[in-house]
Amino acid sequence: MWLVSSMSLWQNLSLLLAITVIICKAKECADLTDLELAHAIIGTSLRIRLLLFTRDTIQCGSLLSHTNLSADPHFNLSRPTTFIIHGYRPTGTPPVWAHRITDLLLARKDINVILVDWNHGAANVNYFKAVENTHKAAENLTVFLKRMKEHGASLSDIHMIGVSLGAHISGFVGANLNGTVGRITALDPAGPEFTGATPENRLDPTDAQFVDALHTDIDALGYREALGHIDFYANGGTDQPGCPKTIFSGTSYFKCDHQRSVHLYCESLNHTCTSRAFPCASYKDFRDGMCTSCEQFGDVGCPVFGYNIDKWRPILLKLGQSKTFFFTNEKAPFCMANYRLDVVVWNEDEHWGKITAKLHGNGTEAVAKIDQNAAQFKKFTETKLFAQFDTDLQSVNKMSLMFSTGNVFKPKYKLRVLRIRLTHLERHDRPLCRYDLVLEESKEVSFTPLPCQESNF
Repeated sequence: MWLVSSMSLWQNLSLLLAITVIICKAKECADLTDLELAHAIIGTSLRIRLLLFTRDTIQCGSLLSHTNLSADPHFNLSRPTTFIIHGYRPTGTPPVWAHRITDLLLARKDINVILVDWNHGAANVNYFKAVENTHKAAENLTVFLKRMKEHGASLSDIHMIGVSLGAHISGFVGANLNGTVGRITALDPAGPEFTGATPENRLDPTDAQFVDALHTDIDALGYREALGHIDFYANGGTDQPGCPKTIFSGTSYFKCDHQRSVHLYCESLNHTCTSRAFPCASYKDFRDGMCTSCEQFGDVGCPVFGYNIDKWRPILLKLGQSKTFFFTNEKAPFCMANYRLDVVVWNEDEHWGKITAKLHGNGTEAVAKIDQNAAQFKKFTETKLFAQFDTDLQSVNKMSLMFSTGNVFKPKYKLRVLRIRLTHLERHDRPLCRYDLVLEESKEVSFTPLPCQESNF
């Protein structure tokens, strides 16, 4: 009886010890500072915390010492290191996306991921104070990177991902280190207080060996002009599909476009799909289908936005600054399939209007976004349209077209199509064609497209 009781007591003690160890370990896990609106109203002084995550510690980050780099056995300086730097936090809450991007980065590569927690300093209703703190934060990080170098780390293996104000912090760090940092990725770099600033007072291409930037809110919180070796403008860099259009939607109206940059970058890490971007002088020219050529990039084709842009780095460094554009869906998966739609008509009189296209295959429908003003259709003249479909079908067995002019009170027109040709801009599939087709205004016409017979396309 005593033996059984002793065993029971030992089991209880063992269980209690295990629970204590788990609790202690949980207490050791470092996380981003979570402040309240009251802190932002009062104002916070700058404090930098560096949270390390590796494949071995992905569920439990550790707080790094700024001075003793060997204190954490998981901080292996022979591995590449990626810093993630958040932006302005007007309510004091930590960014909800920080752990997701950390997990995705570690899934892609065995690296050190360091979340730079500067919520004390970024949390302030006075935005100008937060901007002032970006320089101080950069000074702190510069010292840390110098110590990393002294302990054997290569600055070429450093990748800094900065969001909003974090993008400019990355730039200041890179400038302090004479552009020796390997890569800076700027996700919708902040515009207010940086627009019109000299390169010394903002991110610019000389701050790292390679700088790539994404713009999603250039008409409000983001930076409008190009500031990297390559700058991506999603949907022109302004109103993002699916984001609220009126102030009645609350805080989402102010931050949705700005935050879309992080969601797009996460998708580029997630292998779900890719967004091909096309170099162009302006968003208008891109929207009107005038920039579908990728010849300057050779066999690799036009750049793919996001994490994998390193593949294009040698070409981009030779070309100089490049502005590129791409369209997205309103929610994940954000990527779209890019096609060129060439239309030749034989109407005697020229017509102006828009064409809506749909593709069908294997029980799936893909709808095209042909985002241009009314196109001109002139006899025996090829009209080139840029079509982005919301889904990339591997095979197409049916196509639907509808022609519209938007003229409610005028007679209905017929567009007499001599040939229509659909060309996938990313795959080397043979273009699909249809000949001798009549499109009655505002009526959808479906048909089976066939591989084009022209030898030169």
